[in-house]
Amino acid sequence: MLRRLALTAVVSLAVLSAAAPGAAAASGPLTPPTPLPLPLPLLLPLPQGDDDTRTRLTVTVSDTGAPSAEGTFTLECDPVGGSHPAAGRACDRLAELADAGADPFAPVPRGTMCTLQFGGPATARVTGTWQGRHLDAVFSRADGCEISRWNNLRPVLPGVR
Repeated sequence: MLRRLALTAVVSLAVLSAAAPGAAAASGPLTPPTPLPLPLPLLLPLPQGDDDTRTRLTVTVSDTGAPSAEGTFTLECDPVGGSHPAAGRACDRLAELADAGADPFAPVPRGTMCTLQFGGPATARVTGTWQGRHLDAVFSRADGCEISRWNNLRPVLPGVR
């Protein structure tokens, strides 16, 4: 039994040793393997603003008491553009909030104690892309927490009377 096992191992080793040079001879004696071509996007310069991470927002504001601040505006950052009346300052504020790790579009957490002050009937809705994520946020001035959220996002959201 031990002889049979040893003989099988020797024969297997001999077969494998004979097959390896044949495989190498098929590609040439000292020919290095052909390198794989690089994918084309790696050869191109990277774009300045990726569509998934660029800021592209639509801001709809109503009932502020300042007709010039009401309406629907677009805001784009990197590069700055759109119909927002303070696009440059708004993009700067969004960059500042991102650098601080803040999420100005997050709703007020449930159970938060807020002052019962009314900041007026102004409302805003912000939709689009910011920091690579899609968002749909609603703002009001219904209580102290909502007023604070609104003010934190100035000048993306306008001042109110």
